[in-house]
Amino acid sequence: MSHLHRLDRLDAAEWEDVPAQKIVAGAPRTRIWVQYEQGALAAGLWEASLGAWRVAYTEWEYVVVIAGRCVLTGDDGSVLTAAAGDAFVIEPGFTGIWDVVEPMKKHWVVRV
Repeated sequence: MSHLHRLDRLDAAEWEDVPAQKIVAGAPRTRIWVQYEQGALAAGLWEASLGAWRVAYTEWEYVVVIAGRCVLTGDDGSVLTAAAGDAFVIEPGFTGIWDVVEPMKKHWVVRV
């Protein structure tokens, strides 16, 4: 078994509406590609259109923004602004608003 895994090139993925009960502003849509899954770890690419919605994390997520810009505002008052080239980690227990202020793409790694 190899310990190296090239992530597959991406085929088209369908855009999905963010559930209405989560939306805070706009009409955001997202699409996701899962390129790797092994046990509690997954990785891939995510894309989103303009808009803001509520999030509640139960997992760890490592994010590298590759295009666009977003602002995460925690219910605890914390604020994180990220743009292309920025990386950050969201820890389990984070609740708040994910606001896409410029259409964005991110690479992500999630551990549940």
